Amino acid sequence: MTVRRDAGLYGYERALRRAGLDPIAGVDEAGRGACAGPLVAGAVVLPPGKAGIVPGLADSKLLTEKARERVYAQVVRRALAWSVVVIDSEECDRLGMHVANVEALRRAVARLDTRPAYVLTDGFPVDGLEVPGLAVWKGDRVAACIAAASVVAKVTRDRIMCELDDAWPSYDFRTHKGYITETHSAALTQHGPSPVHRMRFVNVRRAAGLVDSVGSGPAPGPMAAHAETEDA
Repeated sequence: MTVRRDAGLYGYERALRRAGLDPIAGVDEAGRGACAGPLVAGAVVLPPGKAGIVPGLADSKLLTEKARERVYAQVVRRALAWSVVVIDSEECDRLGMHVANVEALRRAVARLDTRPAYVLTDGFPVDGLEVPGLAVWKGDRVAACIAAASVVAKVTRDRIMCELDDAWPSYDFRTHKGYITETHSAALTQHGPSPVHRMRFVNVRRAAGLVDSVGSGPAPGPMAAHAETEDA
């Protein structure tokens, strides 16, 4: 199967259908890099033809909040099947982020009402899907079903983070959604971790007093903030 570079967002699905592989599911996650809140995975099967063309569809990270909400409504209305899976922060800590991510993607595919004949994943292959699949580099930007899944996952997670902001307003989850921004880092330092922070992350453990500020972990910074501790 060959997909032309200029085939557009729906090129992968068209090529797979020509090869007799249909339905096609796309799957993606939101929240892997956050140190608070859940990891959320979405899976979407779009119908062929005009019915599966979603107005405004793009990688969720490239859309504004209002645009994502509009696209989300279109995706869930047009999809042959869609599902969403939420892995809470405690399970993320128990499994580790990579294992939690793979598990969430598997569960999302398994929960689809329509069993796919083929699955497209974003960036890396996912074992255990029980159907053939292909990992697509920057898939949420080049494959419609993955982009749709990214929107479903992102909108669902953002809504959850707004609810968590109501419960723990000191952290301003509504604004940064649990990712490490200056505002979030300052709140974490001032108040310590909340019950929805991920204790595997070095910056969270440091704020909880479980890692020395000097010499016992990665130096402070964006990469250190998102790293999991080796002994967690």
